[in-house]
Amino acid sequence: MKRLLITFILCILSISSYASSSATAASQKGYTETKYPIVLVHGLFGFDTLAGIDYFYGIPQALSKSGAKVYVAQISATNSTELRGEQLLAQVQNVLAITGAEKVNLIGHSHGGPTARYVASVSPELVASVTSIGGVNKGSRIADIARGTIPEGSISEGVAVKLAEGLVSLINLLSGGGDLPQDPLASLAALTTEGSLKFNQKYPEGVPLTECGEGDYVASNGVYYYSWTGTRNFTNALDPTDAAMVVLGLAFDEPNDGLVGQCSTHLGKVIRNDYKMNHLDEINGLLGVTHLFETAPTTLYRQHANRLQLQGL
Repeated sequence: MKRLLITFILCILSISSYASSSATAASQKGYTETKYPIVLVHGLFGFDTLAGIDYFYGIPQALSKSGAKVYVAQISATNSTELRGEQLLAQVQNVLAITGAEKVNLIGHSHGGPTARYVASVSPELVASVTSIGGVNKGSRIADIARGTIPEGSISEGVAVKLAEGLVSLINLLSGGGDLPQDPLASLAALTTEGSLKFNQKYPEGVPLTECGEGDYVASNGVYYYSWTGTRNFTNALDPTDAAMVVLGLAFDEPNDGLVGQCSTHLGKVIRNDYKMNHLDEINGLLGVTHLFETAPTTLYRQHANRLQLQGL
C-alpha cells in the first residue's frame, strides 16, 4: 500500500512538472512567431524601402519584435502579375534557402495580392498561406476607367506611360531596385476587371465563386487563403493623401478603399471588409497617420500573424 501511495505521488509530481514545463514553453513562444517565415509583397508603384521609409511602414518591425521572421519582397513596381509572380517565386526560394523553412506565409497588398496568389498556384508546396490586403482580386474600377479613357497607342497614352516610367525610375533609384523590368501598361491591363478575370481562370484558388462571397478557406492546393480591406476614403485630416483617395473613391458604386472595391478584395476567408481605412492606411498610411478610432494597421498584422501561428502556419 505504501509503495502504491509513493508511486501515485511520483506520477502526480511528474504530470505537474510536465504541465508546468509545457506552460512555460507556450508562454515563451512569441505572439507573432509563425511556423513559417512571413514575406510581405508590395503593390503597384511599390517598393521594399524607399529612401529609408518602408512601404509597409513599421509593419516588419511590429511583427518581428515578438518572434516572426519577416522578409519584404522587392519586385517590379509596374508589370504583369505573372512576371511579378516569377520574381516573387525566386525570392521565396531564396528565403527558404536562407531559413531552412519548408514554406512561407505570403501577405500581399493591392497588386501584391494576385502576385502572391500566382506563386501559391504554380508552387503550392512552397506556400503555407496567402493573405490579400486591399487586393485587386477581381479588378479595379480605377484601372477600367484609365484603360477605357486612354486609347491604346494614343499620344495621351504615351504621355501617361512616360510619367509612370519617370515615377518608377525615381522609385528604383531610391529603393535600389534599378535593374527590375518595368511595364506600366502591363500592370494596368492586369488590374482591369477583364485582366483580373482572365488571371482568375488560370489561377482560381481562393477566389469567391459569387460576386461578393468568400472563397475556399483551404484550397485544393492545400494553401490557406485570407483577406481583409478598408472601406473609408477619408480617415485623417493630417494625411494629405486622403484627398486623392476621396476623389478616386467617387468612381465606385460600392464601398471601396479609394482604389479597390469592397467585393473585389475578397479572397478565401474574409476576416473583415469594412475597416475605417483607405488603400494607403492598409499599409500603415503616410508615416502611420491613420484613423484615430480604428485598430492600428500594425496591430492587425500582428493579430493575423498570431492567427497563422494558432493555425499551425
